[in-house]
Amino acid sequence: MLLLLNRFIISAFLFVALVAQQEIPSRFSLRALASDSTFQLGLSSNIVAEIRLLGDSLTWFGTGQGLALHDGHQIYSHKTTEDSLVDKQLTSFVPVGGIPAIAVDGKKIAVAYSGDNGSIQVGYGLTFADLTLYNDSTDIQWNYLQQPMDDSDNDTIVKPFGEGFFRMLPVTVREANVTYDAALRDDTLWTASWAGGLRRYISYAGFWENVPLPLDSQDSLSSCVGFIEDDAGRLIKPNYYLNPRDPSDGGNHNHKAFSVLLNKDTVWVGTANGINRGELISEIEEGAGPGGTDLITRCIEWVHYSYPFDGLSGNFVVGLAKQNWNGKTTIWAATMNADSPGETRGLSYTRDGGLTWKTALLGERIYNIFSKDSLVLASSQSGLWKSFDGENWAVFNPAIDKTILTQSQILSDIVYTSVLDQRDTTDLLWIGTSDGLAYSTDLQGDNWKIFQAEYNPNEFYAYPNPFSPQNHNQIGGEGYVRFHTGIISNNDVKLDIFNFAMEKVYEKNYNLNNYTGALKWNGRDLNGNHVSNGVYFVRMRYSFSNKSQQDYWDKLIVVK
Repeated sequence: MLLLLNRFIISAFLFVALVAQQEIPSRFSLRALASDSTFQLGLSSNIVAEIRLLGDSLTWFGTGQGLALHDGHQIYSHKTTEDSLVDKQLTSFVPVGGIPAIAVDGKKIAVAYSGDNGSIQVGYGLTFADLTLYNDSTDIQWNYLQQPMDDSDNDTIVKPFGEGFFRMLPVTVREANVTYDAALRDDTLWTASWAGGLRRYISYAGFWENVPLPLDSQDSLSSCVGFIEDDAGRLIKPNYYLNPRDPSDGGNHNHKAFSVLLNKDTVWVGTANGINRGELISEIEEGAGPGGTDLITRCIEWVHYSYPFDGLSGNFVVGLAKQNWNGKTTIWAATMNADSPGETRGLSYTRDGGLTWKTALLGERIYNIFSKDSLVLASSQSGLWKSFDGENWAVFNPAIDKTILTQSQILSDIVYTSVLDQRDTTDLLWIGTSDGLAYSTDLQGDNWKIFQAEYNPNEFYAYPNPFSPQNHNQIGGEGYVRFHTGIISNNDVKLDIFNFAMEKVYEKNYNLNNYTGALKWNGRDLNGNHVSNGVYFVRMRYSFSNKSQQDYWDKLIVVK
């Protein structure tokens, strides 16, 4: 049965936010693979929404156009295939699509892929790899898993889980069935897939399980006890139906999963109706089963927290993170307003396992959270926030590479994700943004190195083009178009912009001895007013690659 689309407007990025084991090579360098058939140098997209550390040197990135990594030296993009992959196929190439989720656990990595069909987000499946056996001259072989769906033509199916069975609406299509988050531990991969709900994949057995979550109206759910026998002799959970449709159509927002986090024997799941804390029960009672056999119990005891009853800022939970500090564990959640009056954006957190919840950064659109010891980083629409106590917060300025003649800058307030990498002698603070990737060698953000996709490294061009001052590259409410020049070898650069009648509307002289940041224009004329829609001509005079100074031209379309 085709799942009806929910009516939430998903404003999180839809791609379209761990400790290594010793067996992993200490330096997994891909420099030898720069021309390899499966990797290419540089980013393929400036949209970076996922960052994960793996091993002693690899850093993986989920971008708007595929998977990328940093090997400790350079950025590489994984090449893709447009061929149809079948379930459990081994492949050296990864699917085409954006990366909404990456999960790592020691030597293992799982990656989710997504795209759209013109109107609806579509899940493109996942890839899984164990990197223990790979070195710098061997292609990674990925195990492809098709987007998990339910193979049934019936309106209702009965599935086993825990100590019994439950009824559910089958999800039989990839549309609106996108894996937005994943968590990996040992041989089990947990996925939060909007329409597909919460699922887990047992890799050694090669099968998926649907994991039932509480109904919107339930504050708890047990898959350990509380079953009754049906006419077929099955132990069924009574008065329960797993259905991710909207409540007006008989469904439950709490069955729309968006984030998942593992913490010891507990799984936390964020949905469109709050947060669920699941205690993973695994017990063996010797001789307690039929005929003196061992009785094995594997199930989950859920507790459901939601606004306004439990102190969350909002019910739409798009990110989860754990913080271990001073012998205590804090669970952080990026919470947004769903459909209840009074909900607001911000952070929600608990320091006592969910008994009480507090809030911070109210009004901020948070995408992801990262923590290390006392440090908490919150990636948001207005920038990267940091705190050492969870109550007092400071925001970083947008990243600028201050190296002379670099002209490199993140032209966006938006930070989608962040990670503090402490695996080497120098700490690296990584951020993924809507305008590229960057790391700073200090926690103050004073020393950034920036990575951005280059469409032609040796050409002069304006980007984006067409350019909208109201929508593109927003910093502090001002939009910018960037001028790409390649390597400038002189200190004085002159910019002139003309309208279609070749009347000069803007000019600026740059002294690169004291100017840092991108060569850019905010779409305003010499009087400070936004120029009209239309065609403009850009002239920039500089010296490229030690050649004589000359004029470079480009045509720019401005659309407000």
